[in-house]
Formats: sequence, C-alpha cells, structure tokens
Amino acid sequence: MSNITGTTAIEIADCIRALVQDGRYQPGDSLPPVRELAERLGVNRNTVSAAYQRLTKAGLAVAQGRLGTSIVAPPSAGEQEGVSPDTPLIDLAHGNPNADWLPDAAPLLAGRSLRSALYGEDTILPELRASGASWFADDCPPGWELELTGGAVDGIERLAAAQLVAGDKVVVEDPCFLGSINALRLSGMQTVGVPLDDEGMQAQALRRALEQGARAVLLTPRANNPTGCSLSQRRAAEIRQVLADHPNALVIIDDHFALLAGTPYYSVLPASTTRWALLRSVSKGLGPDMRLAFVACDAGTAARLRTRLAPGMTWVSRILQTVVAACLGSAEVRGQIAAARAGYAARRAELRDELAAQGIAPPPPADGLNLWIPLRRDARDVAYALARKGWLVRLGSAYDVQGKSQAIRVTVSTMRDGQARQFAQDLKSALR
Repeated sequence: MSNITGTTAIEIADCIRALVQDGRYQPGDSLPPVRELAERLGVNRNTVSAAYQRLTKAGLAVAQGRLGTSIVAPPSAGEQEGVSPDTPLIDLAHGNPNADWLPDAAPLLAGRSLRSALYGEDTILPELRASGASWFADDCPPGWELELTGGAVDGIERLAAAQLVAGDKVVVEDPCFLGSINALRLSGMQTVGVPLDDEGMQAQALRRALEQGARAVLLTPRANNPTGCSLSQRRAAEIRQVLADHPNALVIIDDHFALLAGTPYYSVLPASTTRWALLRSVSKGLGPDMRLAFVACDAGTAARLRTRLAPGMTWVSRILQTVVAACLGSAEVRGQIAAARAGYAARRAELRDELAAQGIAPPPPADGLNLWIPLRRDARDVAYALARKGWLVRLGSAYDVQGKSQAIRVTVSTMRDGQARQFAQDLKSALR
C-alpha cells in the first residue's frame, strides 16, 4: 500500500496500473480497503472508489463486494475451435463444416475482375447489397441499413465496442459459443449467462438479468453452438415481450448458421428496441476462410459501426466480397448448400437414433453441425474413456459462462458411415 500515490482518481489508478506492470502487484493480490487508502493519501473515499472503478473497467481489477477489490490476470484468448492435426483419435471435437461439402469458388471467378478497391470507393459491392436486401427483407424492422464485417465474431466484437464500454454486462446464452465468449471478455465486457432449454434462451432469466443492469443481449436464434437448439416461435414472442420493457438494451442476434439452417427464423425484436443488429455469416456454408458476415442494423448502430469499418481502416476486402458474391449468385453453389443442409440433418438424426438404440437418452432434435449430449457422470471421465476407445470430443464445460456443464459436444459433420453406431456403443461403455 505504501507504494500507491496520487491525489486524483486518474493518478491513483495510473499508479496502481504501473505497479501491476512492474510486477509489484500480482493477479490475486488485494488492493487496500478504500477507507484506509483514502486516509493515507489524504483524499476523499469517493476518489479512491473512482480509481478502483477505473481499474475494474480496464480489466485490471475485479470488485468483490465485502471482499474488496483485487488484481486479476489479463484476459486470455481462451479455448479455440479447430482440428487437432496431431491427434491419433477420430476428431469429433473440431466444430468444422465438412470440407467435401464446401463449394470450389475458383471456376466461378472466370471472367470476373479481382481489381483491388481504392480508398473512398463504396465499401460494399452492389451484388452483395442486393443479396443482403433480399436476405434480410422479411426479418428486420423498417429503416434498417446494411454493413459487412469480417465474420460473425468480428461483427459481435465491433458492435459491442461501438455501443458499450468496458465493464458493461452483456447477457449471453449459457452455454455459449467459444468465440463469442472470448470476444466479449477480451473487450472488457462482463458476460452474464442465461440458461437455455430446448426452445432457446429462457425469457424470465433474461428479464432478471436486464433488471439487474445488463446493457446488452447476445443470442443465437438458430443452431446454438454448442447445444444446437433454436428459438421456438413461442419463446421468441416471450423474449420480444421482455425486450419491449427494456428498449435501450443493445440486442445482437447472431444468426451464424442462416445459410444452412433447417429451422425457421423467428424475430425477437419489438418495435420499441432502439439499438439492434442481426448478423448472418457465410462461413458455415461457404467455408471458414470466407471471413464475411452481413450485418443488418438500425441507422444509429450502423453509423457507429461504420466509424469502425471506415475506408483506410478495416473495410472487408472487395476481393473477398467478389468471391462471396460469385458463390451466392451461383445456382450450382445454392444446390451444394441445400445438399449440405440435408447431409448435416441426416447425420444428426443418425447419431440420435444410434444413441437411442443403445438406451442413451438422445438429445432433443437440433440444428447445426453438432450434438450436445448431457451426461449423468463426470464429463471428463467420459471423455477420457472415449479417448481410450479412439474418440476425441469437446467437453461441455468449455462453453460454460456461469454453470458447470456435465455434457460433451460431438461434431457430426465429418462422421463417416458406421461411425455413429460405433460411437454410440463406445459411449454406452464409457457411461458404465
């Protein structure tokens, strides 16, 4: 405590920040009680309290009520999706689409110009504006505007940064997608988990979180990752009523699986919501390297987002836009997407049937690339037993926000014929 100096909140906070950088304060160390430090520095307690709030918003400290304020470790990127190329196991943890079902864009580019755009040009190709206008026409309130971001998670991070400040509470589904959790935490936001059931985010739990000060909501209307659940029409209406009572909450709708979704889209946006955005990525249908998402949003949100996508900073490459436009405009590619949609649905159904045949309660019908399998045993023990039989699965706890899931997530997209049956048999053995 004797090393802390300053007479203003900024000076005190900057001094503590320097002590953290010098290593004299370590993660987990408690800061002095507000009253004690105020008396020693000869300042008002509100000044010290403001300094601590500044550190909390910057992500350097955490307030723990009666336990005081302590230094926290810097945020990490957290667990990531992706293949494990060095594993000898059959990888059902990767979360990827089936590479064999992704379109080859090269033949579609014949005769198309890949001229690089210059500063000051329109940031969105006319073809993609037309695609976005058609895609969102029936799902957005009047007066919406279109922007592009480098994928859904990039869009979520930019929207949060444009509308919120570090330390703000954001309601998310629990369990929630890894990328969304990591993006918000790295931006300094506090994630507040709201539980899911078979119909999506629970409306009354959402209401409680908003009444307790959350300033934004991030939800997945279809194919929640990891559970695969989609909003029912009834649940969407319940959430719409909750949001109607909180018109100033920022609502971010991550419809990441829209190209491949087999379930209908139900809007949660009431007419009173003032700040909202609906994102639809192309990466699941066209490939993870197609880092592009369409963002439909209200005019005010579009203006704020545009400042972070201004030419000369980070507009989405028009060369990438040309590739995406060629794919979306191709009847052949649309046929491939339809075939992939049916293929993923068939593999989800096959694994559910095989689980039922082994006496394992199958998860509810879902959408997406994965199945979420709740367990009555410790998930780590089950995952270890499956690994001994040659399977790599993802632990449900990786997606937890507040709870501790006893579940595994299984990616079905690359399962070959016969593997669903063998996996179900091995899971039954692992559960003994």
